[in-house]
Amino acid sequence: MKYHSMVGALMYLTASRPDIIHATCYCARYQAKPTEKHLTVVKQIFRYLKDTIYMGLRYPKDTGFELTAFSDSDHAGCLDLHKSTSGGIQFLGGDKLVSWSSKKQDCTSMSSAEAEYVSLSACCAQVLWMRTQLTDYGFHF
Repeated sequence: MKYHSMVGALMYLTASRPDIIHATCYCARYQAKPTEKHLTVVKQIFRYLKDTIYMGLRYPKDTGFELTAFSDSDHAGCLDLHKSTSGGIQFLGGDKLVSWSSKKQDCTSMSSAEAEYVSLSACCAQVLWMRTQLTDYGFHF
């Protein structure tokens, strides 16, 4: 039960600490049967957080509304199921991080190019949603 609580706390922290999301999602995959190795990794993430407590997200009020996005994936990085992991980040005003994700893909990609396309598709969907929201709020591109 200790492992589940620790991973749950880390999942909560990913809302403001995108730097731990990939490692946290990796640990969350093994909640059904965590080993001592998995618990060690979770403890390492907490030590990292303790050492980087000064880090955070800052958004000055003069932020522009230019959307920029990046995506990436691995190919069959999940050794258990041979599924890829997608990651994406979106910036507003050039350098203000506003959205991020790291997720195991639902499909099994047959190549690294296919895994990249799946990741890119999810990232573009997020950008289009953000653009629609900003347009609805009166900001035009």
